[in-house]
Amino acid sequence: MATVKNNFPVTGMSCAACASSVESMLNSQPGVVAATVNFAASSVWVEYQTGETNPSKFREALQSVGYDLLYDENEVSKQAEIKQHESVILKQKTIFAGLFALPVFLIGMFAMNMPYANWIMLVLSTPVIFWFGRGFFITAWKQLKHGKTNMDTLVALSTGIAYFFSLFNTIFPHVLMFGDSHPPVYFEASAVIIFFILLGRTLEERAKANTSSAIKKLMGLQADTVTLVENFGIESVQPISAVKIGNKLRVKPGERVPVDGILLEGTSFVDESSITGEPLAVEKTAGSAVFAGTINQKGSFVMEAQKVGSETLLARIIRMVQEAQGSKPPVQKLVDKIASVFVPVVISISIITFIVWMILGGENALPQALLTMVSVLIIACPCALGLATPTAIMVGMGRGAELGILIKDADGLELAHRIDTLILDKTGTITEGKPAVTDTIWNTEDQDHLKSVLLSMEMQSEHPLAEAIANSLKNDGIQPINLESFHSITGRGVSAVFENETFVVGNEQLMAESGISLSEKDIKTAKNLQEQAKTVIFFGGNGRVLAILAIADQIKSSSKAAIEKLKASGIEVIMLTGDNEQTAKSVAQQTGISTFKAGLLPEDKAEFIKMLQQQGKVVAMAGDGINDSHAMAQADVSIAMGSGSDIAMDVAKMTIVSSRLEAISSAIELSKQTLRTIKQNLFWAFIYNIIGIPIAAGLLYPFFGFLLNPMIAGAAMAMSSVSVVSNSLRLRFKKLEGK
Repeated sequence: MATVKNNFPVTGMSCAACASSVESMLNSQPGVVAATVNFAASSVWVEYQTGETNPSKFREALQSVGYDLLYDENEVSKQAEIKQHESVILKQKTIFAGLFALPVFLIGMFAMNMPYANWIMLVLSTPVIFWFGRGFFITAWKQLKHGKTNMDTLVALSTGIAYFFSLFNTIFPHVLMFGDSHPPVYFEASAVIIFFILLGRTLEERAKANTSSAIKKLMGLQADTVTLVENFGIESVQPISAVKIGNKLRVKPGERVPVDGILLEGTSFVDESSITGEPLAVEKTAGSAVFAGTINQKGSFVMEAQKVGSETLLARIIRMVQEAQGSKPPVQKLVDKIASVFVPVVISISIITFIVWMILGGENALPQALLTMVSVLIIACPCALGLATPTAIMVGMGRGAELGILIKDADGLELAHRIDTLILDKTGTITEGKPAVTDTIWNTEDQDHLKSVLLSMEMQSEHPLAEAIANSLKNDGIQPINLESFHSITGRGVSAVFENETFVVGNEQLMAESGISLSEKDIKTAKNLQEQAKTVIFFGGNGRVLAILAIADQIKSSSKAAIEKLKASGIEVIMLTGDNEQTAKSVAQQTGISTFKAGLLPEDKAEFIKMLQQQGKVVAMAGDGINDSHAMAQADVSIAMGSGSDIAMDVAKMTIVSSRLEAISSAIELSKQTLRTIKQNLFWAFIYNIIGIPIAAGLLYPFFGFLLNPMIAGAAMAMSSVSVVSNSLRLRFKKLEGK
């Protein structure tokens, strides 16, 4: 049965227990393979069997416990609008709750003896509890009907107990008298607690919105309209959804490239920094690839659409980042287990606290028991615990996306900081991945017309190295000419006639067959070039060698420095290649790689990685082609270089869009910083509860006579969540070593 995996926005989640509740409800639905909630992003990834279930059933299940799921296209497209509306309502509730709670607080703290003080506080606190805070009670009741609990359960219990205890003492002031004084009321505690929790959620929502800024930036790169070039050159502006593969599109200066494709006419410089992280604009000529979301800087050009909609590189990047931000590292699984039992445990602790105080509290046992029970319920907020990991993951993944580092899932992020061995493919990873002319030695001064002859011959040749020579000559401004005849000689080269003179281009064997002798100087030059792992091509005519050309897959300018940096950080760098020994040795020497293996098949690379893993090493493999996918799948952390092949990107846990080798150092450093932030967040979230709950229960009372005011507990709880999110946001401004 067919399965699909989709991301749905979820509304109404307020804590880690909420996320756990949403997950368990969806995972229990027939046909659901897996559901993973991202509390920080207020969304859920659901993998499900389309024949068994559908999003409307997910919505029904979640609505029954107080949440909602958006799946209709109109709703999802208006997600930002809905979120904005919810934020406005939350802000209004917070402001009005504060206005009503302030006089209650002032009376409760400083004017308890004023006439009708309790009645005034009752009137002012009632709308705070049952109007501005009604959402807590509604959700808590829905949860209770399904035998579940969450943060709203704690809030509803604590404020409800404080309010109704106070209400009883206000209406029947003589029933629970303590000595000569009337029993206490806690209207100010219940009202101020609701205000603080609403304020905390308002600040938390604002902070959480910043964690998804990278996704918003990426989505903002997508063009809304395109200029379609139709028959006879007629141009019309169409919505992006109208573009089909094969359409011709005009991209004007300053416009974003709408889809992925090939440039057909014109030249320009395109700013690809939004995709690759590289600041310098890239020159584009006929045949160059262009990608959706990049900005055309100067010239106007016509392109052919090759990938549209969800198939563009930008769309895939957005989806990869969204999935990665929603994924969970192993450490989060432990946190989820804790969160799922956290609220019932806290309720149990609050009941035990109440009982202990009733037994040991003396004449003020009841008010002190209620005070401590309410404080325990309020201070033990699992929000900070629920936000600790996802906010750091979201900011870390987003930071990586801004730098052209796409991390597929949280497992890859967590593993990356443990890498001790990095395997590099040669072609396209250390080298440029395409042959280029590195040396041209002419044996004659009459070069101009000979260069035109050479260009014309190589333009007609089908050999892959011929393109490199032709491109080199074109870049020098050489123009082709009409040849009188042209012949391809399989395995050796090509020959042509121009102005009754025969010319040949090819290897040494072709020169000998054509009666062209190599001088001692030619032989020495060729040998020197071959020792540098370069392919030598001879251009001959009139019985002698006219020029010697050397072609090689050039090493990227940044490769050597990047490899040195990786080695300096304690990572062993090994090169594996299917190329010959001489070429591999030359590249290894030039880049400072001490260990390499040449002439390997794809399965040989995978076996070598397996051998290293058996020795206890954590191995990363960086490659860019289909032939690397087997080895990448075997590695602990797989890294696809550049846009590469689709298969390499699908297999990889990380993709370096810019194809810059030094970005691997940045990715490893990002992993370290994100994991460090997660540990900091979890430490403070746990410490907060470990210290806060005993203090709220009255642990300090026997020693210092101190009981925590529930209002202070509410403020501390609200700030704990905000501090965790703020700590995660610091990742956005951290400098990475690889940059």
